[in-house]
Amino acid sequence: MKLLPLPSEGQTPVRALTIAGTDSGGGAGIQADSRTMTLCGVHACVAVAAVTVQNSVGVSGFHEIPPQIVADQVRTVVGDIGISAAKTGMLASTAIIEAVAAVSREVGIGRDGTIPLVVDPVAASMHGDPLLHEEALDAVRHTLIPLATVVTPNLDEVRLITGIEVTDDPSARRAAEALHALGAQWAIVKGGHLRSSEFSTDLLFDGEQFLEFSAPRISTGNDHGGGDTLAAAIACALANGYSVPDAVAFAKEWTYRCLAASYDLGAGHGPVSPLWRLSHS
Repeated sequence: MKLLPLPSEGQTPVRALTIAGTDSGGGAGIQADSRTMTLCGVHACVAVAAVTVQNSVGVSGFHEIPPQIVADQVRTVVGDIGISAAKTGMLASTAIIEAVAAVSREVGIGRDGTIPLVVDPVAASMHGDPLLHEEALDAVRHTLIPLATVVTPNLDEVRLITGIEVTDDPSARRAAEALHALGAQWAIVKGGHLRSSEFSTDLLFDGEQFLEFSAPRISTGNDHGGGDTLAAAIACALANGYSVPDAVAFAKEWTYRCLAASYDLGAGHGPVSPLWRLSHS
């Protein structure tokens, strides 16, 4: 695959920001975002929105960061360091979503600003543990998604946000149209959880055209952090000046390689791994 350029020694890398929750098990969340950003040659800035208590088996609790502190992290990083792309992950509550949306508009993050925004509307862990208060779904629909350059829900999140159960290509297209209608510039409906297919096909829609990105399905239970990794890789490519379709194509292949390199960890689901990048210069 064509990899993103690595900075020369001593050269300041391209910068990107992840606004998300932590994963104490290191498989998903800000940890997964930072791993992908680093191994894509991008300097990872972070704004912590929540601290989770989790391991490979599940999430047993989380603590929300005060909304003003979340917003201040974003404002402080952008004002001093500067970023070329941003992504969101777990935002936990309506108040945090509203704070992130407000500061994003203030500093130029989002589809109408100068800094592209990838919205990964995290609602639950892969084990089904809630990571978003139920009443915050309206804020995701009407406050967060309208800011998105591209929105990247998994199929469970598509169902929660749009009410559409994706089972095949026609329902995936309806879901992409519904996500776009909420205000995202581009919407992805990911096929990774549609396990009846031999291929994992992601559908990208901008209001006019549908684009498909497909890869052979990898039979593994070690797919923790796959959604975070895809969204972070899109953000990295956007930060390097890629168009959205080219960024999604890069991220699809990146995530496929990370799935192929996934490993066992703990008693549950191991993480996808970008460590394969270390042996490819």
